[in-house]
Amino acid sequence: MRVALFGGAFDPPHVGHLLVAAYVVGTADVDQLWLMPAHRHAFDKKMAPFVHRVEMCMALASIFREGVHVTSVESEIPGKGYTVDTLEHLRRRYPSYEFRLVVGSDILEQKDAWRDFDRVEKLAPLIVIARAGHPHPRATATPAMPEVSSTEVRRRLAAGEEVSHLVPRPVLDYIRATGLYRDATI
Repeated sequence: MRVALFGGAFDPPHVGHLLVAAYVVGTADVDQLWLMPAHRHAFDKKMAPFVHRVEMCMALASIFREGVHVTSVESEIPGKGYTVDTLEHLRRRYPSYEFRLVVGSDILEQKDAWRDFDRVEKLAPLIVIARAGHPHPRATATPAMPEVSSTEVRRRLAAGEEVSHLVPRPVLDYIRATGLYRDATI
């Protein structure tokens, strides 16, 4: 089994996440893509409760008929939430699986901030997605994915502004049903 791991805060998942997932499932040599919301952010970023972010990822995954799943594996791992720890855990749990890690080209500029980035790349070779303003020779040859910011989505939601063009419908339905992001402090 070849699995692409697409991690992040997903706070909330937006159309950029949707398009990356579709691109990876449609073009990469993988059997599945797992959306992997961060339980704790390694850089102590404040996030909506984990349970809501998992549910929103499940709403995003529901758009796909097959191939996209959600894992809450990061909630099982103690510590700061370093990717290398998650990958080590997954390798122990699924020894016959081959993992790939989906990252934006901007991450390659920040790899010195990651714990043991060289080990991360050995455990799960990267699928690098082009991001606008961050050209990199390892990035996909496709045009950069749209610049959509979860921070901007949260700001717009708190202000009562329209976001239906930025957030996939099932995710937005969940946000509206739960009242997430009405408070600008999340």
